[in-house]
Amino acid sequence: MATLSGWRVPSAVQPRPEDYLFDLDAALATAVCVHSRVPSDAYTARTLGDERIGNGVLVPGGLVLTIGYLIVEAETIWLSFSDGSTAQGHTLGYDQESGFALIQPLSRLDFPTLEFGDSSKARKDDRIIICAPGGVENSIVAHIVGRQEFAGYWEYLLDQAIFSAPAHPHWGGAPLIDSRGRLIGIGSLQLQASNEAGSELPLNMSVPVNLLKPIFGDLKKFGRANRPVRPWLGLYSADMDGDVVVLELAQGGPAERAGMSAGDIVLAVAGEAVHDLADFYRKVWRLGAAGVEVPLTVVREQGAVELLVNSADRDALFKSPSVH
Repeated sequence: MATLSGWRVPSAVQPRPEDYLFDLDAALATAVCVHSRVPSDAYTARTLGDERIGNGVLVPGGLVLTIGYLIVEAETIWLSFSDGSTAQGHTLGYDQESGFALIQPLSRLDFPTLEFGDSSKARKDDRIIICAPGGVENSIVAHIVGRQEFAGYWEYLLDQAIFSAPAHPHWGGAPLIDSRGRLIGIGSLQLQASNEAGSELPLNMSVPVNLLKPIFGDLKKFGRANRPVRPWLGLYSADMDGDVVVLELAQGGPAERAGMSAGDIVLAVAGEAVHDLADFYRKVWRLGAAGVEVPLTVVREQGAVELLVNSADRDALFKSPSVH
């Protein structure tokens, strides 16, 4: 992130029931612990590990909403609730584009759920709560410090990610609750930003819940959003000194098969100059759905090289979820 102007990150404090007009204890009780195990030979095991622990939140319909990297390719999912009980879960749906995932608990639950808020109304300086299972003791009062574009190195882009501070130490899948007791986001990452004094400040990046609303029904019914799948190249890139630089290639992915190499600098997509990482992704995605040929111009020590990458659907590489 860029330097945060005019902002001092407050110390983390726990929310107090008397400061809210909604039932704080009931809202915090919707937080769920998500524990998944993934086969060691799964595509994502090398990068995300074969055992993953994070959070989720109970949403309307008795489903658990979480961040997708916690459960993608999971063969078993265990959910732990506010009263200490546990239940097995099953991946109901996963959306690469937003990063959201839905889990279906495999036993009947009698817990409150958190209603969806309107993340488009979240503004800088708004006070929010970020919670993990365990009630007030595992929750913090935070503030939104920015709404801005976020480009992830794994071919991921959010137009209006929510950045908040102080950072919650257990951010993965953690729900963001607004001043009305509604869900406005799901925690995804912890990042570092600089203040005007040059100090590094840890922030949470969260995915706005409004990205879920148009596809909520699709995820429940089909397991994925009912829209064209974006083309995937299988590369990990970053903005470095004004260039888009390839850091690593997904093993056996389209970019590797096309002859791309770590260290390549991406100059253009289909003849159009690339300005930054987000611009690179948008130009690739404009060419069509997964499977489209993506002409790239890259520069190496020996000069510019033209490559043609046959894009793919990333989900096709993943193991399907199983019910136990």
